[in-house]
Amino acid sequence: QLQLVESGGGLVQPGGSLRLSCTASGFSLDDYQIGWFRQAPGKEREGISCITKSGGHTNYADSVKVRFTISRDNAKNTVYLQMNSLEPEDTASYYCAAGPAVFRTMCARVSAPYNYWGQGTQVTVSS
Repeated sequence: QLQLVESGGGLVQPGGSLRLSCTASGFSLDDYQIGWFRQAPGKEREGISCITKSGGHTNYADSVKVRFTISRDNAKNTVYLQMNSLEPEDTASYYCAAGPAVFRTMCARVSAPYNYWGQGTQVTVSS
C-alpha cells in the first residue's frame, strides 16, 4: 500500500518560512502527479499547488502564487512545498496527495484525480 507522510509543519510568525515534505513509502512516486491541499477550520479544502510526475510543470492557486514553490526529487521519493512570506490566512492543515499521471504537461489542483492522501501536517501562522 502506498503511504504518504507529510512533515515540516509548525508555528511560524507572519513573514516567516516553512518547508513541507511529503515522502512516499512502499511505492515510487515517479508515476504520479502530486498535489498539495490545505483546509482551515470552517472552510472547504483548497488545492494550492500541483506538480507533474517529471517535475517539468507546476500549477498554483492565486492565493499562494509567488510565495509558495512546489518541487520534487523522485530519487528521494519526496515532494516539497517551500512556503515563504507566510500570512495568518495560510493557517491550515496541509495535505499531500498522489494520483495517476494522465498528462505529461498538466497537473490538477482538484481532488478527483488523487487516490492517495497523507495524514496532514498543521501550519499555524501567528504573532
